Amino acid sequence: MTRPDRRAWRAAGLSLLVLGAAALASMGAAFAAAGPAKPIVLRYASPYPPGHPFSRADIAWMKRVEGLSGGRLKVQPFWGGTLISSDSAILELRHGVADIALITPIYMRGGAQAIKLQAGFYAGARTPIEQVAVYRCLQRDFPVLRQEVEGVRVLAIQGGNLPNILTRDRPVTKLSDLKGLRLRTPTEIAPALRNLGADPVTMSMAEVYSALSKGVVDGVVAPADTIRSLHFSEVTRYLGTIEVARGAYPSRAISGRSWDRLPPDLQKILADSQPYWEAQLSELVLKAEAEGIEFGKANGIKTVIFDPADQQRFNALYNRMALETAAKVAPSYGPAMFRRAQAVTAGIRAGKPEAC
Repeated sequence: MTRPDRRAWRAAGLSLLVLGAAALASMGAAFAAAGPAKPIVLRYASPYPPGHPFSRADIAWMKRVEGLSGGRLKVQPFWGGTLISSDSAILELRHGVADIALITPIYMRGGAQAIKLQAGFYAGARTPIEQVAVYRCLQRDFPVLRQEVEGVRVLAIQGGNLPNILTRDRPVTKLSDLKGLRLRTPTEIAPALRNLGADPVTMSMAEVYSALSKGVVDGVVAPADTIRSLHFSEVTRYLGTIEVARGAYPSRAISGRSWDRLPPDLQKILADSQPYWEAQLSELVLKAEAEGIEFGKANGIKTVIFDPADQQRFNALYNRMALETAAKVAPSYGPAMFRRAQAVTAGIRAGKPEAC
Protein backbone atom coordinates (compact mmCIF):
# COMPACT_ATOMS: atom_id res chain seq x y z
CA MET A 1 0.00 0.00 0.00
CA THR A 2 1.41 3.40 -0.99
CA ARG A 3 1.83 6.24 1.46
CA PRO A 4 -1.13 8.22 0.03
CA ASP A 5 -3.30 5.11 0.42
CA ARG A 6 -2.23 4.72 4.04
CA ARG A 7 -3.03 8.37 4.72
CA ALA A 8 -6.47 7.91 3.16
CA TRP A 9 -7.24 4.90 5.34
CA ARG A 10 -6.09 6.69 8.46
CA ALA A 11 -8.28 9.66 7.58
CA ALA A 12 -11.28 7.42 6.96
CA GLY A 13 -10.72 5.57 10.25
CA LEU A 14 -10.44 8.85 12.13
CA SER A 15 -13.69 10.05 10.60
CA LEU A 16 -15.45 6.88 11.67
CA LEU A 17 -14.15 7.25 15.22
CA VAL A 18 -15.31 10.85 15.34
CA LEU A 19 -18.74 9.90 14.02
CA GLY A 20 -19.02 7.01 16.49
CA ALA A 21 -18.06 9.20 19.42
CA ALA A 22 -20.56 11.81 18.34
CA ALA A 23 -23.29 9.21 18.11
CA LEU A 24 -22.49 7.85 21.56
CA ALA A 25 -22.40 11.36 22.98
CA SER A 26 -25.76 12.08 21.41
CA MET A 27 -27.28 8.90 22.86
CA GLY A 28 -25.83 9.68 26.30
CA ALA A 29 -27.28 13.18 26.19
CA ALA A 30 -30.69 11.77 25.27
CA PHE A 31 -30.65 9.32 28.19
CA ALA A 32 -29.46 12.02 30.56
CA ALA A 33 -32.26 14.31 29.43
CA ALA A 34 -34.83 11.56 29.93
CA GLY A 35 -33.54 10.66 33.41
CA PRO A 36 -35.07 7.91 35.55
CA ALA A 37 -38.73 7.01 35.00
CA LYS A 38 -41.12 9.13 37.04
CA PRO A 39 -43.11 7.27 39.74
CA ILE A 40 -46.80 6.61 39.32
CA VAL A 41 -48.62 9.02 41.64
CA LEU A 42 -51.88 7.89 43.25
CA ARG A 43 -54.01 10.50 45.03
CA TYR A 44 -55.34 9.31 48.40
CA ALA A 45 -58.33 11.13 49.91
CA SER A 46 -59.66 11.00 53.47
CA PRO A 47 -62.18 13.10 55.41
CA TYR A 48 -59.99 12.83 58.53
CA PRO A 49 -56.97 14.92 59.57
CA PRO A 50 -53.50 13.33 59.38
CA GLY A 51 -53.25 12.89 63.17
CA HIS A 52 -56.39 10.73 63.44
CA PRO A 53 -55.77 7.00 64.22
CA PHE A 54 -57.28 6.04 60.85
CA SER A 55 -54.88 8.41 59.10
CA ARG A 56 -51.86 7.15 61.02
CA ALA A 57 -52.71 3.65 59.79
CA ASP A 58 -53.07 5.04 56.27
CA ILE A 59 -49.66 6.72 56.45
CA ALA A 60 -48.03 3.48 57.60
CA TRP A 61 -49.60 1.71 54.60
CA MET A 62 -48.42 4.43 52.21
CA LYS A 63 -44.83 4.09 53.40
CA ARG A 64 -45.01 0.31 53.04
CA VAL A 65 -46.31 0.21 49.47
CA GLU A 66 -43.97 2.98 48.34
CA GLY A 67 -41.03 1.07 49.79
CA LEU A 68 -42.09 -2.25 48.26
CA SER A 69 -42.44 -0.57 44.86
CA GLY A 70 -38.81 0.54 44.92
CA GLY A 71 -39.81 4.14 44.30
CA ARG A 72 -42.06 3.35 41.32
CA LEU A 73 -45.20 4.24 43.30
CA LYS A 74 -45.98 7.45 45.17
CA VAL A 75 -49.13 8.05 47.24
CA GLN A 76 -50.12 11.70 47.59
CA PRO A 77 -52.53 12.26 50.52
CA PHE A 78 -55.33 14.81 50.70
CA TRP A 79 -56.61 15.06 54.28
CA GLY A 80 -59.57 16.67 56.00
CA GLY A 81 -62.18 16.21 53.27
CA THR A 82 -60.37 18.49 50.83
CA LEU A 83 -60.92 16.05 47.98
CA ILE A 84 -63.70 13.68 48.97
CA SER A 85 -66.81 13.62 51.16
CA SER A 86 -67.88 11.05 53.76
CA ASP A 87 -71.34 10.27 52.44
CA SER A 88 -70.56 10.04 48.71
CA ALA A 89 -67.01 8.68 48.69
CA ILE A 90 -67.71 5.55 46.65
CA LEU A 91 -69.53 7.51 43.97
CA GLU A 92 -66.78 10.14 43.87
CA LEU A 93 -64.09 7.48 43.72
CA ARG A 94 -65.81 5.74 40.81
CA HIS A 95 -65.77 9.05 38.92
CA GLY A 96 -62.07 9.70 39.51
CA VAL A 97 -62.15 12.46 42.13
CA ALA A 98 -59.31 10.50 43.76
CA ASP A 99 -57.45 7.29 42.96
CA ILE A 100 -57.68 5.75 46.44
CA ALA A 101 -59.97 6.84 49.26
CA LEU A 102 -61.34 6.15 52.70
CA ILE A 103 -64.90 5.00 52.02
CA THR A 104 -67.79 4.64 54.47
CA PRO A 105 -70.60 2.80 52.65
CA ILE A 106 -72.50 2.44 55.95
CA TYR A 107 -72.98 6.24 55.95
CA MET A 108 -73.87 6.69 52.27
CA ARG A 109 -77.05 8.67 51.71
CA GLY A 110 -78.23 6.17 49.13
CA GLY A 111 -77.27 2.65 48.09
CA ALA A 112 -75.12 0.03 49.83
CA GLN A 113 -78.24 -1.41 51.49
CA ALA A 114 -76.69 -4.82 52.19
CA ILE A 115 -73.46 -3.39 53.61
CA LYS A 116 -75.45 -1.12 55.93
CA LEU A 117 -77.76 -3.97 56.94
CA GLN A 118 -75.05 -6.52 57.76
CA ALA A 119 -73.29 -4.10 60.12
CA GLY A 120 -76.01 -4.87 62.68
CA PHE A 121 -75.36 -8.62 62.74
CA TYR A 122 -72.13 -8.70 64.80
CA ALA A 123 -73.28 -9.14 68.39
CA GLY A 124 -70.53 -11.12 70.09
CA ALA A 125 -67.68 -9.99 67.81
CA ARG A 126 -65.70 -7.82 70.20
CA THR A 127 -62.48 -6.81 68.44
CA PRO A 128 -61.71 -5.24 65.05
CA ILE A 129 -59.91 -8.40 63.90
CA GLU A 130 -62.93 -10.55 64.80
CA GLN A 131 -65.28 -8.18 63.00
CA VAL A 132 -63.14 -8.24 59.85
CA ALA A 133 -63.12 -12.05 59.96
CA VAL A 134 -66.93 -12.11 60.06
CA TYR A 135 -67.18 -9.69 57.14
CA ARG A 136 -64.83 -11.80 55.02
CA CYS A 137 -67.15 -14.78 55.38
CA LEU A 138 -70.23 -12.70 54.56
CA GLN A 139 -68.49 -11.16 51.55
CA ARG A 140 -67.58 -14.60 50.25
CA ASP A 141 -71.04 -16.09 50.77
CA PHE A 142 -73.29 -13.18 49.72
CA PRO A 143 -72.56 -11.72 46.26
CA VAL A 144 -74.69 -8.64 46.97
CA LEU A 145 -71.92 -7.29 49.22
CA ARG A 146 -69.45 -7.43 46.34
CA GLN A 147 -71.96 -5.98 43.89
CA GLU A 148 -72.48 -2.88 46.03
CA VAL A 149 -68.83 -1.86 45.62
CA GLU A 150 -68.59 -2.47 41.88
CA GLY A 151 -66.47 0.14 40.14
CA VAL A 152 -63.92 0.19 42.95
CA ARG A 153 -61.54 -2.45 44.28
CA VAL A 154 -61.49 -2.85 48.05
CA LEU A 155 -58.03 -2.54 49.60
CA ALA A 156 -58.96 -2.85 53.29
CA ILE A 157 -61.87 -3.89 55.52
CA GLN A 158 -62.24 -2.14 58.86
CA GLY A 159 -63.74 -3.03 62.21
CA GLY A 160 -63.57 -0.91 65.32
CA ASN A 161 -63.94 -0.50 69.04
CA LEU A 162 -67.36 -1.23 70.52
CA PRO A 163 -69.31 2.04 70.78
CA ASN A 164 -70.47 3.53 74.06
CA ILE A 165 -72.70 6.60 74.48
CA LEU A 166 -71.27 10.09 74.96
CA THR A 167 -73.80 12.70 76.11
CA ARG A 168 -73.86 16.45 76.65
CA ASP A 169 -76.06 16.88 79.72
CA ARG A 170 -77.73 13.61 80.78
CA PRO A 171 -75.80 10.51 81.89
CA VAL A 172 -77.00 7.14 80.58
CA THR A 173 -76.85 4.45 83.28
CA LYS A 174 -79.90 2.36 82.36
CA LEU A 175 -82.18 1.76 79.39
CA SER A 176 -84.87 4.16 80.58
CA ASP A 177 -82.33 7.01 80.43
CA LEU A 178 -82.33 6.72 76.63
CA LYS A 179 -85.94 7.89 76.32
CA GLY A 180 -86.18 11.27 74.61
CA LEU A 181 -82.46 11.55 73.78
CA ARG A 182 -81.57 12.60 70.26
CA LEU A 183 -78.50 10.53 69.45
CA ARG A 184 -76.27 10.36 66.42
CA THR A 185 -76.00 6.64 65.74
CA PRO A 186 -74.85 4.19 63.07
CA THR A 187 -77.75 3.03 60.90
CA GLU A 188 -77.73 -0.54 62.21
CA ILE A 189 -78.28 0.55 65.84
CA ALA A 190 -81.18 2.92 65.12
CA PRO A 191 -84.06 0.35 65.34
CA ALA A 192 -83.10 -0.77 68.86
CA LEU A 193 -82.68 2.80 70.11
CA ARG A 194 -85.99 3.86 68.57
CA ASN A 195 -87.68 0.93 70.30
CA LEU A 196 -86.33 2.27 73.61
CA GLY A 197 -87.76 5.74 73.03
CA ALA A 198 -84.63 7.50 71.78
CA ASP A 199 -84.56 9.64 68.64
CA PRO A 200 -81.69 8.24 66.52
CA VAL A 201 -80.24 10.27 63.64
CA THR A 202 -77.52 9.29 61.18
CA MET A 203 -74.74 11.56 59.97
CA SER A 204 -71.06 11.21 59.20
CA MET A 205 -68.66 11.46 62.11
CA ALA A 206 -67.15 14.56 60.51
CA GLU A 207 -70.43 16.42 61.23
CA VAL A 208 -70.94 15.29 64.83
CA TYR A 209 -68.75 17.81 66.68
CA SER A 210 -70.72 20.71 65.22
CA ALA A 211 -74.05 19.01 65.93
CA LEU A 212 -73.09 18.39 69.56
CA SER A 213 -71.76 21.90 70.10
CA LYS A 214 -74.99 23.42 68.78
CA GLY A 215 -77.27 21.04 70.66
CA VAL A 216 -78.65 19.55 67.44
CA VAL A 217 -78.04 16.15 69.07
CA ASP A 218 -77.89 15.26 72.77
CA GLY A 219 -75.20 12.65 72.35
CA VAL A 220 -73.43 10.23 70.07
CA VAL A 221 -73.08 6.47 69.94
CA ALA A 222 -69.33 6.21 69.43
CA PRO A 223 -66.24 4.50 70.84
CA ALA A 224 -64.22 6.25 73.53
CA ASP A 225 -61.33 7.02 71.18
CA THR A 226 -63.44 9.89 69.78
CA ILE A 227 -63.11 11.71 73.11
CA ARG A 228 -59.61 12.64 72.00
CA SER A 229 -59.37 11.96 68.26
CA LEU A 230 -62.50 13.98 67.37
CA HIS A 231 -62.29 16.38 70.37
CA PHE A 232 -65.61 15.21 71.83
CA SER A 233 -64.29 16.07 75.32
CA GLU A 234 -65.04 19.68 74.37
CA VAL A 235 -68.73 19.08 73.64
CA THR A 236 -69.78 16.18 75.93
CA ARG A 237 -69.65 15.54 79.67
CA TYR A 238 -70.56 11.87 80.20
CA LEU A 239 -69.29 8.53 78.91
CA GLY A 240 -71.90 5.80 79.43
CA THR A 241 -70.30 2.35 79.41
CA ILE A 242 -73.15 0.59 77.60
CA GLU A 243 -71.58 -1.63 74.93
CA VAL A 244 -73.12 -1.57 71.47
CA ALA A 245 -72.25 -4.23 68.89
CA ARG A 246 -70.76 -3.00 65.66
CA GLY A 247 -69.78 -4.50 62.34
CA ALA A 248 -67.04 -4.29 59.76
CA TYR A 249 -67.28 -2.78 56.30
CA PRO A 250 -65.09 -2.03 53.25
CA SER A 251 -63.18 1.09 54.25
CA ARG A 252 -60.35 1.71 51.75
CA ALA A 253 -60.62 1.29 48.00
CA ILE A 254 -59.05 2.22 44.68
CA SER A 255 -61.12 3.23 41.67
CA GLY A 256 -61.47 0.57 39.02
CA ARG A 257 -59.94 2.82 36.38
CA SER A 258 -56.90 3.61 38.51
CA TRP A 259 -56.45 -0.07 39.31
CA ASP A 260 -56.60 -1.08 35.65
CA ARG A 261 -53.91 1.46 34.75
CA LEU A 262 -51.40 -0.06 37.18
CA PRO A 263 -48.92 -2.68 35.94
CA PRO A 264 -49.52 -6.17 37.37
CA ASP A 265 -46.58 -6.08 39.80
CA LEU A 266 -47.85 -2.87 41.42
CA GLN A 267 -51.37 -4.29 41.58
CA LYS A 268 -49.90 -7.27 43.45
CA ILE A 269 -48.16 -4.98 45.95
CA LEU A 270 -51.46 -3.24 46.75
CA ALA A 271 -53.41 -6.51 46.98
CA ASP A 272 -50.79 -8.22 49.15
CA SER A 273 -50.67 -5.22 51.50
CA GLN A 274 -54.33 -5.52 52.51
CA PRO A 275 -53.65 -7.62 55.67
CA TYR A 276 -50.99 -5.11 56.73
CA TRP A 277 -53.38 -2.15 56.35
CA GLU A 278 -56.12 -3.95 58.28
CA ALA A 279 -53.69 -4.89 61.06
CA GLN A 280 -52.51 -1.28 61.35
CA LEU A 281 -56.09 -0.06 61.61
CA SER A 282 -56.88 -2.61 64.32
CA GLU A 283 -53.76 -1.82 66.34
CA LEU A 284 -54.20 1.92 66.21
CA VAL A 285 -57.93 2.04 67.01
CA LEU A 286 -57.38 -0.20 70.05
CA LYS A 287 -54.55 2.04 71.22
CA ALA A 288 -56.69 5.11 70.61
CA GLU A 289 -59.48 3.65 72.78
CA ALA A 290 -57.23 3.48 75.84
CA GLU A 291 -55.79 6.91 75.11
CA GLY A 292 -59.28 8.39 74.70
CA ILE A 293 -60.47 7.10 78.07
CA GLU A 294 -57.40 8.50 79.85
CA PHE A 295 -57.70 11.79 77.99
CA GLY A 296 -61.36 12.03 79.00
CA LYS A 297 -60.54 11.50 82.67
CA ALA A 298 -58.01 14.31 82.52
CA ASN A 299 -60.41 16.65 80.73
CA GLY A 300 -63.64 16.49 82.69
CA ILE A 301 -65.42 13.51 81.11
CA LYS A 302 -67.25 11.53 83.79
CA THR A 303 -67.53 7.78 83.22
CA VAL A 304 -70.92 6.40 84.30
CA ILE A 305 -71.36 2.64 84.64
CA PHE A 306 -74.26 1.08 82.75
CA ASP A 307 -76.48 -1.37 84.62
CA PRO A 308 -75.30 -4.98 83.80
CA ALA A 309 -78.84 -6.40 83.76
CA ASP A 310 -79.94 -3.69 81.33
CA GLN A 311 -76.90 -4.49 79.19
CA GLN A 312 -78.17 -8.07 78.79
CA ARG A 313 -81.65 -6.80 77.94
CA PHE A 314 -80.17 -4.41 75.38
CA ASN A 315 -78.14 -7.22 73.77
CA ALA A 316 -81.25 -9.39 73.36
CA LEU A 317 -83.24 -6.47 71.95
CA TYR A 318 -80.42 -5.56 69.58
CA ASN A 319 -80.34 -9.03 68.04
CA ARG A 320 -84.12 -9.30 67.86
CA MET A 321 -84.41 -5.94 66.10
CA ALA A 322 -81.54 -6.82 63.75
CA LEU A 323 -83.29 -9.99 62.61
CA GLU A 324 -86.65 -8.22 62.24
CA THR A 325 -85.01 -5.47 60.18
CA ALA A 326 -83.25 -8.05 58.01
CA ALA A 327 -86.53 -9.82 57.27
CA LYS A 328 -88.29 -6.55 56.49
CA VAL A 329 -85.62 -4.79 54.42
CA ALA A 330 -84.12 -7.73 52.54
CA PRO A 331 -86.23 -10.87 52.93
CA SER A 332 -84.37 -12.66 50.13
CA TYR A 333 -80.99 -12.59 51.89
CA GLY A 334 -81.20 -10.59 55.14
CA PRO A 335 -82.21 -13.33 57.62
CA ALA A 336 -79.75 -15.79 56.06
CA MET A 337 -76.98 -13.20 56.31
CA PHE A 338 -77.84 -12.54 59.96
CA ARG A 339 -77.71 -16.23 60.85
CA ARG A 340 -74.43 -16.66 58.95
CA ALA A 341 -72.82 -13.73 60.79
CA GLN A 342 -73.93 -15.12 64.14
CA ALA A 343 -72.64 -18.59 63.26
CA VAL A 344 -69.21 -17.24 62.31
CA THR A 345 -69.14 -15.17 65.50
CA ALA A 346 -70.05 -18.21 67.60
CA GLY A 347 -67.18 -20.11 66.01
CA ILE A 348 -64.78 -17.32 66.93
CA ARG A 349 -66.05 -17.28 70.51
CA ALA A 350 -65.61 -21.08 70.70
CA GLY A 351 -62.01 -20.83 69.48
CA LYS A 352 -62.84 -22.36 66.08
CA PRO A 353 -62.71 -19.44 63.61
CA GLU A 354 -63.49 -20.11 59.98
CA ALA A 355 -60.92 -19.39 57.29
CA CYS A 356 -62.82 -17.26 54.79
